[in-house]
Amino acid sequence: MNLLAFDTSTERMSVAVRAGLAGPVLGFEGGGGAQTSASLIPAIQDLLAQAGLALGQLDAIVFGRGPGSFTGLRTACSVAQGLGFGSGVPVLAVDTLLAVAEEARAASGATQVVAVLDARMDEVYWARYAWSAGAWAASGGPLLGAPEDVQVPSGATLAGNALALHAARLTAEGGRVEAWPTAAALLRLAPALLTAGLAAPAAQALPLYVRDKVAQTSAERAAIRASK
Repeated sequence: MNLLAFDTSTERMSVAVRAGLAGPVLGFEGGGGAQTSASLIPAIQDLLAQAGLALGQLDAIVFGRGPGSFTGLRTACSVAQGLGFGSGVPVLAVDTLLAVAEEARAASGATQVVAVLDARMDEVYWARYAWSAGAWAASGGPLLGAPEDVQVPSGATLAGNALALHAARLTAEGGRVEAWPTAAALLRLAPALLTAGLAAPAAQALPLYVRDKVAQTSAERAAIRASK
């Protein structure tokens, strides 16, 4: 199974390619944000060349669909659509919070994970996942709210990129693991999701925003500063 995966939902860009299920994972990590639109395609081309794969030889194009940065999600979806339309390869959209949970499992062995990503505007995206019988199951979310609203069951691991930023406001009895939605995590998740029939035509490469509002007003920003 030949797979390309990428995530641009955060301030980090992550890209990976694997030729065959037993093949090595070739990866690239770089800066996200506005520069992603210019650097993602060259990174993909370089990794495909290293793997000796043409775009049409891929079995799926796997991408992080969100939640996350609006700009990053639009970039990921547009690139997935463009590559899919041009090659006829199906796309596989994966929740970024699920990728965080998988990254935490790989790093720490955690099987009960509350994944948390910084959503800016003094909020976080979060979801709960449980690993059993070789697969993840969602038990809540994805949701958007204040860090204090995150519900962490007893014994669950809190994982994500928002732990340091909101350390005092995210309460958990279990462990804490800094984790990001990496392309390597997407590659590990992809086989089971593809077997479950979740691949789709390129036109269905759509983002999962969760938040509808992009920015705060000046009054809202002032109120948040005053409350700290």
